Amino acid sequence: MKVIFLQDVPRVGKKYDIKEVNDGYAVNFLFPKKLATLATPKAQAELERHKKEIIIEREVQEDLLMKNLEEIKGKTITIGAKADEKGHLFSAIHKKMLVEAMDKQCHVQIDEKFIDLEKQIKEIGEFEIPILIKNKKSSFKLIVEKTK
Repeated sequence: MKVIFLQDVPRVGKKYDIKEVNDGYAVNFLFPKKLATLATPKAQAELERHKKEIIIEREVQEDLLMKNLEEIKGKTITIGAKADEKGHLFSAIHKKMLVEAMDKQCHVQIDEKFIDLEKQIKEIGEFEIPILIKNKKSSFKLIVEKTK
């Protein structure tokens, strides 16, 4: 029986794959758990349409990411944090804080997974923060200031 997988099934098939499986396996396991559906011509056409929509959506998201990457290039973002007399921060600056600061100060939204921060920032000063999206690099300057 030919089925379309609606979810990943380990060692059997991935989401949106069309595969031939045993009738009993499909009827007794895949269909009741809504892991797959029967691969009728109508369902296959719907799947192809859905795949095209996903591809278009990914391209739009990728274009938006590249625009944001260019927009953040060379910008300076300032974050205030509590620190001791030696300049060591009480609480480290992490990726989530950088994403929030970029959104507030530059109106640019970049997911934290694209920020290539080797370790959390734990002191006052200026830092060059690299961003890496699909083999394209950019960076922005981060200034960490002491607040009271």
